Amino acid sequence: MKVWTKVRLKDQNKKIELVSRSLTNYLYAYGPAAEVKEKYNISENDYAKMSQYTANRISGILLLYLAKDYKRINDIANKYNLNNEVIKNIYPEIEGYISK
Repeated sequence: MKVWTKVRLKDQNKKIELVSRSLTNYLYAYGPAAEVKEKYNISENDYAKMSQYTANRISGILLLYLAKDYKRINDIANKYNLNNEVIKNIYPEIEGYISK
């Protein structure tokens, strides 16, 4: 019988840590999350908790990806594929330098 569980790893991969931190800042720093923080006076402490939670989740998925554990990534996708109206259409958004 499979049981859904959370695991925290003690060994840290500095490259994963860097990418997770960067992606979290990319998601939160200048977008709606920052606006919501200001609008609803979310404390720095609560905002830091939310950011840390996101960075931890991103790093977990990155570790699974590097380990080529696509089955577990698929399990996560299936578990959280909730059919609700909070997230409507998804439009991939990419940012970065382009050589012209």
